[in-house]
Amino acid sequence: MTEKIGLLCPSDTELAPFLPLIRDSRKSEAAMLEVWEGNIGGIPAAALYSGVCKVNAAIAAQTLISRFGATAVINAGVAGGIDPDVGLFDVVVTERCAYHDVAEDILTEFHPWMPSFWFESDSRLLAAARRAAGRAGCPVRFGNTATGEQFVTDGGRAALRKRFAPLSVDMETAAAAHVCYVNRVPFLAVRAITDTAEHDGAENFEQNCEKASGIAAEFVRLLLEELAED
Repeated sequence: MTEKIGLLCPSDTELAPFLPLIRDSRKSEAAMLEVWEGNIGGIPAAALYSGVCKVNAAIAAQTLISRFGATAVINAGVAGGIDPDVGLFDVVVTERCAYHDVAEDILTEFHPWMPSFWFESDSRLLAAARRAAGRAGCPVRFGNTATGEQFVTDGGRAALRKRFAPLSVDMETAAAAHVCYVNRVPFLAVRAITDTAEHDGAENFEQNCEKASGIAAEFVRLLLEELAED
């Protein structure tokens, strides 16, 4: 395998469990971001945390591709659960994602003139994730993700479910997918759930973020093992 994986985490907490996995690690800086390069299970990797929100995620994704030679990007970390069947600390693997706070025709009527407002995840990365799911020690769910720059409260969940049928919601995934789409770079998002309709709010996010980040990182490690065998 000659690919180089870019690992994009929103926060330092979400990046932290990846750092011990990186062998022969070296740190550099670009676009005011600290980037750790090395290999994970023999696969070349560059890892960083972007900071929260869509623009930060886009800057980080483009930096991984343009400056560090990432030929695939995995967005890893935590998310809020929207679907009632998604529980705390489940892993959600994004099959496709969309912005929930951007008009749908922005992407279809203007650059990049997409056939729909959905960003589809890479089929090969998804296949590796499905194989990894059989070895994971937690529930792994595959489905839609919606991205927007706010915490979703009870009042907004019903509308999001009706419009996007998402398993999870976050603030970065669609933005990173957007950058990968225009660069024709394979993309996948892996997020573990910190809060749900039953465990709502920023307090639950803060309480569960560290544990969920470790779960997401462990699943990505299994995913990379599957890729290494391709």
